[in-house]
Amino acid sequence: MYCQNCGNKLNDGADVCLNCGKQLKKSQGQNFNVQNIPYEYKPISMWGYFGYELLFMIPIVGWILLIVFALGGSSNVNVKNFARSYFCILIIIIVLIILIGGLGVAASI
Repeated sequence: MYCQNCGNKLNDGADVCLNCGKQLKKSQGQNFNVQNIPYEYKPISMWGYFGYELLFMIPIVGWILLIVFALGGSSNVNVKNFARSYFCILIIIIVLIILIGGLGVAASI
């Protein structure tokens, strides 16, 4: 749950926001919508994920942007986490290709 006044993350059952001191309504968690979420926690839409996926697939430029986003090029936590997970998958694929290539070379000798 987040404070509707300042956007600070709140503990469950909190009556007062520790950041701004605003008294919280008991129904605040039920009426909370995406517009009240601070930018750094806004969810990525389906088209956003698709767009980032296409961007990261571009050789060299996409990979550079992938590293930039993974290391903090965006203040949005969801974009950072998506880039980090994509980067991990890319590393796993590269390692598997090297292992399979090495096994193929060893088998042909």
